[in-house]
Amino acid sequence: MKKTILPQYIRYLKVFVAGVALSTVFVSLPVNKALGHHTQKIYQKVSQLKNSRKRWIQVDLSRQRLIAWEGNKAVFGVIVSTGKKSTPTPTGVFNIYTKLKKTRMKGEDYDVKDVPHTMYYQGGYGIHGAYWHNNFGTPVSHGCVNLAPNQAKKLFNWASVGTTVVVQR
Repeated sequence: MKKTILPQYIRYLKVFVAGVALSTVFVSLPVNKALGHHTQKIYQKVSQLKNSRKRWIQVDLSRQRLIAWEGNKAVFGVIVSTGKKSTPTPTGVFNIYTKLKKTRMKGEDYDVKDVPHTMYYQGGYGIHGAYWHNNFGTPVSHGCVNLAPNQAKKLFNWASVGTTVVVQR
């Protein structure tokens, strides 16, 4: 008796369709039920920004990536280093409130002079060049978003005071 392969494909197809259906259920859940309020606000802001023509910056902590956007068009992407577990980068929606070509950053266990192309967006948290390490793609900072100096300069020249910064996981 000859075995037909067709029933096996049908079984695989059923499993695939069931998986897609389950995924659709989870993806289509209302945002306020599936996500926390803080995360919901971030996603709403991203949606708003993508439907505008504004320049904005997105920092993805889980992927250690920064993307500069103009509305829904990505114009610049770079690998970054954000805060380590003990000194995390805060998530949320912020705006650049000052830009400094060079500044000194000082903390309990660090004192770094001439930090290039710094853009502060919340208190002492900022996006800046980091000439003292080359560990981009790995969280190593005290909470800031570190870029290679040449990429920090490019972003510094592109962004302005008031540019929205979205930091998310």
